[in-house]
Amino acid sequence: MLELHQFRHSAFCLKVRMALERKDLSYRVVEVTPGIGQLTVFRISGQKQVPVLVDGDNVVSNSSAILRYLEELSPEPTLFPKDHSQEAQAHLIENWADTTLAKAAKAALLQAAALDQELRGALLPNELPEPFRKAIEGLPLKVINDLSDALNQGERQSLMACLEKITQLVEKKRWLVGNSISAADLAVAAQLSLLRFPPSSGETLAGKGVPGITDHPHLQALFHWRDELELSLNEKDPDYF
Repeated sequence: MLELHQFRHSAFCLKVRMALERKDLSYRVVEVTPGIGQLTVFRISGQKQVPVLVDGDNVVSNSSAILRYLEELSPEPTLFPKDHSQEAQAHLIENWADTTLAKAAKAALLQAAALDQELRGALLPNELPEPFRKAIEGLPLKVINDLSDALNQGERQSLMACLEKITQLVEKKRWLVGNSISAADLAVAAQLSLLRFPPSSGETLAGKGVPGITDHPHLQALFHWRDELELSLNEKDPDYF
């Protein structure tokens, strides 16, 4: 069986899980504890980042590389349109989501966590010893703000503009590229989970996110699209696809 070594709230790990669900492949999740658990990841893959997919003797790291491996392992249903132009678009959107959107979403979430002790605590790994958990949860806001890569006003406006454009796209058609779900949809949906956590994140996080984004009236259709996509993958809903 496939093994996915992951961090619970990593958007990149979520992207891979959604791809596995789309492919209807059986897999086992191995939750990695930040720090000591990454030594095992390094022993397996030669680097400390997750996600890492283990398939027998084959070990693949990086979410995009894993999606391409899954495409070879199980070609149907495809994650990339067969039309070459649409395939190129899917690759471009996936790369944008994994880089530009990922950076902006992470920075926005760090800002939100700096101002919300409850959110900060919910994001910590369950395996973290209680004394460390309490110390992090109780850090002064100024300390956390100094440690976080806060979005400046221009970056926040740029993020909002991009999110509004994507909202307009999903309001017009179900998929970002072509006529079926692709890596582009998975990559964007995964990063959106950092801006408003989906029901699959569990009771402590579901619905929480970045104030001013998660509750913005112009973005509700986008978050609804994101949640419906993941729910349909988990339920293997053929009518949705």
